[in-house]
Amino acid sequence: MTDFVMPGDKLGLIEEIEGGPNTFDDGETIRASSAGMVDLDKKSRLVHVRNGRQLSIPKKGDIVIGTVAMMLPSMIAVAIHYLNGKPNSSGVECICQNPDRKRIIARMNDVVALKVETHLNGAIHATIDEPELGVLFTKCNVCAGNVVPLRNGVKCPNCGYMEDRKISTNYEKSDFVKLRD
Repeated sequence: MTDFVMPGDKLGLIEEIEGGPNTFDDGETIRASSAGMVDLDKKSRLVHVRNGRQLSIPKKGDIVIGTVAMMLPSMIAVAIHYLNGKPNSSGVECICQNPDRKRIIARMNDVVALKVETHLNGAIHATIDEPELGVLFTKCNVCAGNVVPLRNGVKCPNCGYMEDRKISTNYEKSDFVKLRD
C-alpha cells in the first residue's frame, strides 16, 4: 500500500494493523494524522505515513498546556501549545468535559493544563480532575487585571470580582511548562 492520504483518512482497523508515525487511533480505526504516502509493513502489521514532517499528536496520559479556545457549559475546547512541556505547533485542539455544569472550570483565553484520556470519534478527550491540572494563568473577567487564586476560584484585588475556576497547584509558577521530564 503506497497511496497518498490526507489527515483523517482511514488506514485500517485497530484489530488488523498497528499505527506508526503520523497516524492516530480513534478507538476503532487507524487514521492518518498528516498528508503523505502510506507505508504498510504486512509482516509486522505496522502502517505509517511518510511526509517529511512528523506531527505531535497527544497520546493517552500526555500532559498538554494550551489556551481555552471555546467554552460551553458542558465542555471547553483547548488549543494545544505544549505537549509534555515541549512546544507544539501542530494546531491540534482537545476537549475537556465539565461534569458540574453549574461551575466554571475555565474561561476564554485561560492557560490550562490537561491530561489526555482518549481519542474518540476523531477528537482528543482530556481531563482536568487531578490537582496539578487546571488553570495555570488567567486575568480578571471584568477589568482584565491580575487575579489571586482562592481555593475554588480567583479574586481580583482591583475590582473585587470573584469567579469559579478549577485552579492548578502550579498556578502562576514561572516553570509551569516543566510538568514532565
